[in-house]
Amino acid sequence: MNKRDDFLKSQKILRLSTIAKNKTPHIVPVWYRYSGKKFYIGTNTKTEKAKNAKRNPHVAFCVDVGVKSPDIYGLMGQGDANLILEKTKVKSIAKKILLRYFDSLENKSAKELLEDTDCIIEIIPKKISVWSY
Repeated sequence: MNKRDDFLKSQKILRLSTIAKNKTPHIVPVWYRYSGKKFYIGTNTKTEKAKNAKRNPHVAFCVDVGVKSPDIYGLMGQGDANLILEKTKVKSIAKKILLRYFDSLENKSAKELLEDTDCIIEIIPKKISVWSY
């Protein structure tokens, strides 16, 4: 695995930018899972990010760390988003995402989040830029 993939699999927050109905950027920090080719974000179809991604699939994202050289590293990119809505697939991916953040799915918060997740935003990156200082 390369440094970029290792980094993406170790980090916990991705900033997702979608285009709102009024054509302005809508940026939110999200939990995610990176597969080596795609990003997966669990959410609910009622959220602004899901509505925006459905209306306009063009998204941007950023994952970064560090405030002092030589520990500054990050990447940003653009891609296309698809909403995964098939219930079995949504729950399977959502569980994998949540297990990055919780020791167990038996946790009360994990159960609530899993119950509330009814879609997955799948991002297929088209362009990625990496920086390191």
